[in-house]
Amino acid sequence: MTAYLLAPLAGEALAQPRGVVVPLDATGRPTGPGTQAPRAELASVVAGIEAADPAARWVWEDSRFAYPELLEAGVEVRRCHDLGLTALLLHGAVDYVPTPGLPPRKLPELPAEALATEQDALFSALTPDPPTPQALAEEYAAQLEALASAGARGRTLHLLASLDSAGSLIAEEMRRDGVPWDRAEHERLLAERLGPRVPHGARPAKLADLTEVLQDLLDAPRLNPDSQPELLRALRGAGLDARSTRRWDLEELHHPAIEPLLRYKKLQRLLTANGWAWLDAWVRGTRFHPEYVVAGVVTGRWASQGGGAMQIPHDVRSAVRADPGHVLVVADASQLEPRVLAAMSADHALAEAARGRDLYQSIADKVFGGDREMAKVAMLGAMYGGTTGPSAAMAPRLAAAYPRATALLEEAARTGERGGTVHTWLGRTSPRPAPFGGGTGSGFGPDGPGPGDEAPDAVGPGSRDTGMQANAGGSGALGGQGNSLSPSQDGAPRAAGDPAAAARAWGRFTRNFVVQGTAAEWAECWMADLRSRLRATAPGSRQVFFLHDEIMVHAPESEAVDVEIALRAAADGAARLIFGDIPVDFPISVGIARDYATAK
Repeated sequence: MTAYLLAPLAGEALAQPRGVVVPLDATGRPTGPGTQAPRAELASVVAGIEAADPAARWVWEDSRFAYPELLEAGVEVRRCHDLGLTALLLHGAVDYVPTPGLPPRKLPELPAEALATEQDALFSALTPDPPTPQALAEEYAAQLEALASAGARGRTLHLLASLDSAGSLIAEEMRRDGVPWDRAEHERLLAERLGPRVPHGARPAKLADLTEVLQDLLDAPRLNPDSQPELLRALRGAGLDARSTRRWDLEELHHPAIEPLLRYKKLQRLLTANGWAWLDAWVRGTRFHPEYVVAGVVTGRWASQGGGAMQIPHDVRSAVRADPGHVLVVADASQLEPRVLAAMSADHALAEAARGRDLYQSIADKVFGGDREMAKVAMLGAMYGGTTGPSAAMAPRLAAAYPRATALLEEAARTGERGGTVHTWLGRTSPRPAPFGGGTGSGFGPDGPGPGDEAPDAVGPGSRDTGMQANAGGSGALGGQGNSLSPSQDGAPRAAGDPAAAARAWGRFTRNFVVQGTAAEWAECWMADLRSRLRATAPGSRQVFFLHDEIMVHAPESEAVDVEIALRAAADGAARLIFGDIPVDFPISVGIARDYATAK
C-alpha cells in the first residue's frame, strides 16, 4: 500500500493557492519531491493516482479541510490517514507527543447560515497558515513509529486509526450527498402541530393558546412558560413541590396544569430544534446537509457541529423522503452495547442469551421470571452505573447469571474511581480525571442542572432513552440524580463537589466508556465495510445518515435488496474484524420505505 501526502504549499497568494502530492514510503518518509499543482488541478492529480493505484492511502491534516473540494470535483478516494484524528487517538494511549502547532485543528465557529452555504474548500481561508508538507510528513512518520513501537496494542490502535479515518471520509460524503428532505411535508407538519408560520420570535398559535391555558390554571397572568425561573415560581405558587422544569420531574406532579405544560414543552422543543428557522438554515433545496464530527465524544462516538445531525426527531421523520424512483433503507443494530459487552468479556452465558434472540427477553427468562422490562433495566443499570433504585436492587441477580460481563464493568468502574484510565477493545483511552473535588466547573447540584440546562430533557431519571446525546455533549454514563459531575462538551465528566461522590461518578463514566466506546468502534467498522460493499454491488446507493447504531441509505429501488444484503454482510464483517470468530450475534433490523417514519 502506497501512502501519498496531500498538502498545501505555505506562502502562496490566496488568489493562486497551490498544493503538492508527495509519495511516502512505509515509514512515512517522502520518496521524492512530489507533484506540485494549482489547487484547481489537484483533484485531477488525485483521481489519476486513485485510478492507477487501487491501494493508495491519502495522508492529510484533516479530512474536513482536504476532502470537500475533491468531492466537489467528483473525486472520491478509497482510504486516507487523518493526522488530526490519529493524533487525538494516540495522545495518552502510547508513547507519543504530537508535533506542536500541528493537528488536530478545530473548525472555526461559524453561524448556522454560514455553515449551510460555506464549502470547506481544499486549503481554503479556513486554514490561512497551514503546516508545511515536510512538517506533515514528519508527523505521519512519528505516528507510524508510535504505533509500531507499541506492539500488539499498536496494531489494534492502527486499525482504530484506519476506522476513524474511514469515518472522516464517510462523514464528508454524507454531508455532500445530504439527507433527502421534503420541505413541503416539513412545513405541513409544522403548521399541523404549531399553527401557521409566524415571524421569528413570535409564538405560533397553538403555543400561544397553551400559554393562556397555563396562565389561567397556575393563576399567573403574566407567566412566560419559556422562562424556567418564572415557571418554577408559578408551579410553587400553585402549591406544587417542583424540583425543576424537566419532564421527568414534572411527570411526578399532580395538577391540571401539568398535562398542558408537557404538551407546551414538546411543541416548544419542535419549534426550537426543527422549526421554520432550522428549515431555512439547514435544508437547501431537497437536502439536509449534516455537519458530523467524527470521534467528537471521548468514547469515540460521533457528534455534530450544528443542525442536530445526530438525531432526526419522530415529529419530522415523514419529511425525510426518498427521491422519485428511490427508497430509504434504514438499518438498526439490535441491542448493540450488551452484545458488545458479551464479546468483550467472553461471557458465554450472555453470548448464549444474545444468540439469534431478543437478548433482553433471554435474560428475563433466565433471571427475572420472564419480565423483559426488568431485565432491560438491570442490564442498562449495570452498563451505565445505576447505583440506586430498581437497577441496583437487581444487580446481584444479574451478576450471578453473567459473572464475567459484570466483573468487566465493575473493574472498569473501580479503575475510574481510583483515577486510572480504561480502554476500549481497540485501545481508545479514557481521559484522566482532574483531582476529585478540585474542579471549579459548574457541576450539577443536588437539584440538578440550573437555569439554561433544559436540553438534557431527553435523558434522565425515569426516561427510557439512556443513550448518550452526543450532539448535546451529554453522557448516558452520568444518568441519575445527585451526580457530582457534569458532562463536558466532548462527553467526559468534570469533577465538582464532594471528592468521594466525584470518584463514584467518574467510575460510572469509565464503566460505560469501555462498552460505549467499543460499540462505537463496531459501528464505524460497519460503516466502513458497507461503504466498500455499496461501491461494488450498489453503486447508485449512498449512505446519507448515521446515528450511533443506525444507518440510512438512499438507494434506487432496483438496488434496495442489494443494499440490505450489504448492510447485513457488513455487520457480520465488523464483528469478525474486531472480535474475531466468537459466538456472539450482532443482528440488524432493516426497513425499506419511501420515508423515514415508515421505514422505522
